[in-house]
Order: sequence, then structure tokens, then C-alpha cells
Amino acid sequence: MNGKLGMERRALPPGLDPRSATILRELVEHYVATGDPVGSRTLSQRLPIGLSPATIRNVMADLTDAGLLFSPHTSAGRLPTEKGLRLFVDGLLQFGSLSDEERESISQSLETRGRSLEDTLTEASSMLSGLSQAASLVIAPKGEGSVKHIEFVALGGNRALVVLVGADGQVENRVIETPAGTPPSTLVEATNYLNARAAGQTLTELRGRVNEEMSANRTELDQLTAEVVASGLATWGAEGRGGTLIVRGQGRLLSDITEIERLSTIQMLFERLETQDSMLRLLELAEKSDGVRIFIGAESGLFGVSGMAMVVAPARNEANRIVGAIGVIGPTRINYGRIIPVVDYTARVIGEILR
Repeated sequence: MNGKLGMERRALPPGLDPRSATILRELVEHYVATGDPVGSRTLSQRLPIGLSPATIRNVMADLTDAGLLFSPHTSAGRLPTEKGLRLFVDGLLQFGSLSDEERESISQSLETRGRSLEDTLTEASSMLSGLSQAASLVIAPKGEGSVKHIEFVALGGNRALVVLVGADGQVENRVIETPAGTPPSTLVEATNYLNARAAGQTLTELRGRVNEEMSANRTELDQLTAEVVASGLATWGAEGRGGTLIVRGQGRLLSDITEIERLSTIQMLFERLETQDSMLRLLELAEKSDGVRIFIGAESGLFGVSGMAMVVAPARNEANRIVGAIGVIGPTRINYGRIIPVVDYTARVIGEILR
């Protein structure tokens, strides 16, 4: 009850008096917690102010006429419309900050020591899905930092691990196929050849220099080593200007679906998430805000999906340049008060990692 008494001290959304605002907020919070329609008798028992069921019914009728509530069937219960949820999020939602213990737990989960960038981002997405009980996404644009070191490590079975260390200390790994009978000395020679040219070069610049030397036959590499070098560089060559998109917790969106129409809608959402256009659009949406943005239904213009909500925040580096985005996608009854501070803080940690 303590968290609800401060509402009258805040500026109320336009068109709502304190009583209507109190009833709307209590109704939305009950809906978020249970997913069930809410009746006047239930609200009269939950409200921190004394109002009769008849008075509450009259207010609910006015809120329904204003397009903020609707009745899903013939019962007296009401649910918030997407317009009502938007008004709640913008003007009535109250949420606290994370505790020191929660912040420390998130930061420790995203510790990068000994892990590749992709592993770290995967952990961030999994952690966010677990905390929000919804689907999560983490986006990191394709970086073009300079290369510090490249190494080829034999794995056996005509395979080798290509280890790329960036000047920022981030480590990425790729597995390549090597020609049959490749000796360890070939991998050593390929490693030495690339590292002699990598200092201060981006991957694109290094690839261009190596291709130029090979085309002009200005290398002393034998055919086997040249193939290993080309294969190692090519593992990063097909990623274009996209980046990394990691989605976790999709099953959470499907666990409570009973209508075929809703199932096909969510399947379409997953398909859209996999496209590069959607990745870039998500980054653009995040970039337009200094903090967390909430999209309800089709507001983002990205999915055109009703009944779903997305909470997204930009990850920015020390120069305030966007280096990624994180978000949560779930039904409109996600726990906004819990999810918003988690997304906000996790985005800040990701920004430090990607700086």
C-alpha cells in the first residue's frame, strides 16, 4: 500500500482526476499480476481509499467510454486497452531502483574475463529473460576496432580454432576447416604472417592488405599456408554491416498461448527479429532515447503486433555513442515496474563492455 499513496503528489495524466487515476492504476496492476479481468468488488477491496463498488463501477464506465478499458466478455470485469496501458506506463507507473545486491549480481554475470564477446552477450540475454520471465534480445553492431592478435590453434580432425583479439581486449573465436594433412607448422606460419601485418589495422584493412599481397604474389607463403590464412580471414568476412543479435526465452511467449491466431502472430514476430532490417530498426529506436523506451502493441512500427509490448534501452559508450541495445519482448501484461530498471542497468553494463 505504501507504494500507491504517492500518486496524488505526481502530475496526473491529462483527463484523469485523482480518483480515476487511482482506480485505473489498481486495475492495471491487478491485470499485470494475474492477467484476469477486474471487477468493481475486487477493486473496492484492494484500493487504499474507501470507495463503494457502485462508485467504482461508474468510474470504470467512464474509463471504458474514454477507450482506456474494455470488457473481454459479458462479465462485469474490465481489462486495460493498449491506450490505457500507455497512459499507465507514461503517467501512473511507479518503479524503484535496483538494490546494490541486484546490481552486483548483474555485473558479475556479465564479467568478460576469459569469455568471448558473443558468450558474454548470450549470458546477458539469458539473464534478462530469466529476470523478466519474457523473451529478451541483445544487439551489438558489427565493430571495426583494430586487431591486436590473431592465432590459429589445431583442434584435430582437419579443424582449427581462429582466435581474434581486438585492441580493446575483446576475444572472438571461429572454427575453420583446414586442408587434409595440415601440419602444426603451417598454423604457426599463418599466425606469424598475419600478426606481422595486424598492428593498428582493422579487420577490413588487414583483409585488404593480405588479398593485395596474395594477388600480386608478394608473399613467401606456400599454397597450404595461404589457404589457411584466407580461410581464417574469411570467417569474419560474411557478416557485413550487421552485427550480433541474440534472442533468448522465446518459449516464454508460447507457454500461455491457446489461440491459433496468437500463435501465428508470435511466430511472425520471431521471423521478423531474424532480419537485419529489424536489427537496424531496433538500434534506431533505441538511439532516439537517452534511456528506456516502452512500445505497446504496434507503436514501434516494427512488428505490427497487438497484445505484445517491448521495453528497449540503448547501450552507450563513454563518448555517448550507441554501441548496442537490449530489450525485453512479452505480452502487454509484463511487469513494467520490475523490468524497466533491470533493462536500464543491464544496458549500462553492456555499454561499458562494448566501449
